[in-house]
Amino acid sequence: MGAGHAHKLYRHGHSPIHALPPHCKLAAAFAFVVAVVSTPREAVWAFGLYAVLIAAVAAAARIPAGFLLRRLLIEVPFVAFAVLMPFVAQGERVSVSVGGLGMSLSVSGLWGAWNVLAKGTLGVAASVLLASTTELRALLLGLQRLKLPPLLVQIASFMIRYGDVIIDELRRMSIARRSRGFEASGIRHWGVLAKTAGALFIRSYERGERVHLAMVSRGYAGSMPVIDEVVATRAQWAYAAVLPATALAVCLMGWTL
Repeated sequence: MGAGHAHKLYRHGHSPIHALPPHCKLAAAFAFVVAVVSTPREAVWAFGLYAVLIAAVAAAARIPAGFLLRRLLIEVPFVAFAVLMPFVAQGERVSVSVGGLGMSLSVSGLWGAWNVLAKGTLGVAASVLLASTTELRALLLGLQRLKLPPLLVQIASFMIRYGDVIIDELRRMSIARRSRGFEASGIRHWGVLAKTAGALFIRSYERGERVHLAMVSRGYAGSMPVIDEVVATRAQWAYAAVLPATALAVCLMGWTL
């Protein structure tokens, strides 16, 4: 997979969660999210227990609460969507007074908003914890270990590897525009920005062709070599299974109680 690539979400540590093989953490996070999504929205108490499980994993990984909460801000657009649901959904409505202002809200919309907020927040939190305790290169190796289609793994690998290169290219183009007195200040400049995007696409495509030819000349035959093979022990799988197994138990109770 090449050299390691640090990312802003990763927080270096030596906790038991950090030490788990990446494919164990990927499988555990996926199973946890499936359990959360499968839980009926009316089982409000179940989502509280899921939040406790997330907090316990964060504590075991020594991830500060502030670090986790700041990265949860990525779901703000979904929160805005959820807030609008009670106002636009159809069906039975209830009257609510907030600050002396009366509002008519849809009951189904309120449940839908709660469903999106609860499950979305828990899913994002699980993803943030996974990224906070696993390096990008390890995540790619974990996906490969879990038998994800090799082509998808390679695409993700090249996106990570050359994302910064494309961003640097865009930054140089922006500097070139400013050095010639260009400042985007209105709709009349959208044409210039569109041409910039087109030029960036062409340069990226040509760079990709050059990289592919260089790889082929060095023996690339459609698959990347695995430099280090990480094998998980039964104890590590059992440790990683604690979270999804507990979540599954909570989900089953949510359907039966």
